[in-house]
Amino acid sequence: MTSAPAPTSAEQPPASGSILRQPRAVWAVAFACVIAFMGIGLVDPILKDIATQLQATPSQVSLMFTSYMAVMGVAMLVTGAVSSRIGAKRTLLAGLALIIVFAGLAGASDTVGQIVGFRAGWGLGNALFVATALSTIVSAAAGSTAQAVILFEAALGIGIASGPLLGGLLGEQSWRAPFLGVSALMLVALVATSIFLPATPPTGRRTSPLDPFRALRHRPLLLIGVTSIFYNIGFFTILAAGPFALPDAGIREIGWVFFAWGLLLAATSVFVAPLLQRAVGTVPAIIAMLALFAADHAVLALFTSHPAVVVAAIVASGAFIGINNTLITEAVMGAAPVERPVASAAYSFLRFTGGAVGPFLALKLGEDVSRHAPFVFGAGAVLVGAVLLGVGRRSLMGRTPHAPAGSTAEAAAVLVGDQA
Repeated sequence: MTSAPAPTSAEQPPASGSILRQPRAVWAVAFACVIAFMGIGLVDPILKDIATQLQATPSQVSLMFTSYMAVMGVAMLVTGAVSSRIGAKRTLLAGLALIIVFAGLAGASDTVGQIVGFRAGWGLGNALFVATALSTIVSAAAGSTAQAVILFEAALGIGIASGPLLGGLLGEQSWRAPFLGVSALMLVALVATSIFLPATPPTGRRTSPLDPFRALRHRPLLLIGVTSIFYNIGFFTILAAGPFALPDAGIREIGWVFFAWGLLLAATSVFVAPLLQRAVGTVPAIIAMLALFAADHAVLALFTSHPAVVVAAIVASGAFIGINNTLITEAVMGAAPVERPVASAAYSFLRFTGGAVGPFLALKLGEDVSRHAPFVFGAGAVLVGAVLLGVGRRSLMGRTPHAPAGSTAEAAAVLVGDQA
């Protein structure tokens, strides 16, 4: 994976430290990230409609998440190898092109099985784009690694927030419309990226698909990655089971609920996460947010039959997810003495494993046990993640992470809770 070239003097932002004063390349990729991340929450408002019109069970519909996340996780292992050979810009454009094609095909499908298959192709495109986008923003951004991660997470949050809203508005016309709409928006993102992102020819070492596995030999990275498996089970349980916990809500209503959820996710990832990080350190903050996220699932499990409580708990979960997304992503960047793309690939492989298995298992439990069971499952999974990180915290606190080239000493210090 190559770094984006340094901004020219004409576009280099003044050294004011402002997170908003960034090179044009950073904003171009961030804009594309917003569009790309719409795909995560886009299907939420139309899950029930797809299940009804295509005569599928909730767990069968949940496979749209499973295929998407499973392929993303596996593909993350090779994104660094691809990017280090063809360059970051070409990798980004290839990912966007795949999303355009497979989102369009999903919208033209006639069965849930076809949608599941095309969502897998969509996941491949997203893997090429997302992993490369994060490292490109970190490399090209002015300021600290922490600021770059906040920009990335803000794009993620805005995309996730607007995805359900777009899905709700377009889904009232047809369940196909959101898929076709995101395909069209991806085309806009592809054009913007091709114009504004400078050429990034491959330079430096060519990475191997085995590098992410080698990176996992470093205990801090492995610990954070395994924790993220259980965290993402909870994350995607909210996305998949949330709409089915609101049986009387229509497509637009579900879209607005998850729009509010996404707005809170975006706001907390940008504004609250850095404050909490400075106050208590990254690892203690992650453990606290995991505990609160597990409690939120418990509320959903206890009050599944009360729509007002379900809506409030879904929206509130956005705060815990937003804060954790920023803190965990930044922690990964300084957890092992490897290149950022390699660390990102190793971490993403593990985190998307949780995203793949969580929705199906949660909704299968909802079918076979009770409507409360998905959230009991989510609460238990997130609590396991909190316990694992708490038990392993001493190994993180007992050493200073080896920061990859270009990362800040401040980020490494915050990771281990050094508040001096």
